[in-house]
Amino acid sequence: MGEFDLIARYFTRPVRQAALGVGDDCALLAPAPGMQLAVSSDMLVEGRHFFADVDPDALGHKALAVNLSDLAACGAKPLAFTLALSLPRVQEAWLAGFSRGMWALADAHGCELVGGDTTQGPLNLCITVFGEVPTGQALLRSGARPGDDIYVSGTLGDARLALEALLGHITLPGEVLARARQRLERPTPRVPLGLALRGVASSAMDVSDGLLGDLAHILKASGVGAIIDTHLTSNLIAVGAYSSSAEGQFDQNFVRQCTLAGGDDYELAFTAPSARRAAVAAASQASNTPVTRIGTVLAEPGLRLVDAQGQPVEHRYASFDHFQ
Repeated sequence: MGEFDLIARYFTRPVRQAALGVGDDCALLAPAPGMQLAVSSDMLVEGRHFFADVDPDALGHKALAVNLSDLAACGAKPLAFTLALSLPRVQEAWLAGFSRGMWALADAHGCELVGGDTTQGPLNLCITVFGEVPTGQALLRSGARPGDDIYVSGTLGDARLALEALLGHITLPGEVLARARQRLERPTPRVPLGLALRGVASSAMDVSDGLLGDLAHILKASGVGAIIDTHLTSNLIAVGAYSSSAEGQFDQNFVRQCTLAGGDDYELAFTAPSARRAAVAAASQASNTPVTRIGTVLAEPGLRLVDAQGQPVEHRYASFDHFQ
């Protein structure tokens, strides 16, 4: 199968929203009047972001999900995406699974594939996603203000928990590993929550490299500090499903490492004025996405952690960095 046959069979569909899709030198997008384009790119590399034996259906899902997560953090509605795909060889069963997982998530969010590139080489996936957001309503990292509440959506640390188990560093009961692995390989982009938080959240960012590291970007961009209740974050992990048993006892530092700096969560961390708590609750309900208030924005720069008794927690939890 040649390159163009591959594209035609697995990655071509009639476009419904874009002015022009796959098959020309450029795709054409036309956002509605009064809207801005939101654009983001993410790359997944075999051996760095996923195991070689990963289910191709799951990989197709995740490749698009991590990009949709960026749109969610901006409060943007997905429109379209491009796919740059490097393949060691043509394997039709793998391509069928990969495209199936990708199409399922794309269809769920009304997001069209409008172009890209294919080449032979080490397995490498790069998606660029396009969304639209009303002018002046994008959620940014720079809007947090002293006194704002700090929230996180969904759960934290499950992906890191699964990774540690798959690497053989820890042992998990089957049902807990299955739940954690689902979070690692098939993250849920919080697009509905991001849309519901327009005009409510003061800042937002998706949690991809670990909560503390990503939250630090919000604090730096906003020129503020924060205090985080580690007791609340430690309750947002699959290990809690069996932590009462002897075999499920993990060192508290390990749990905190997973939840505070584990990475691959693809949840939303966001801030909102304390006076908007009812609006945050309404956004959570409207989007069918649980959110947890985990801290407060401070005027003084820096990030402080406290335990359930409000006592300081010393930490050196390092989030993921590709070059460290």
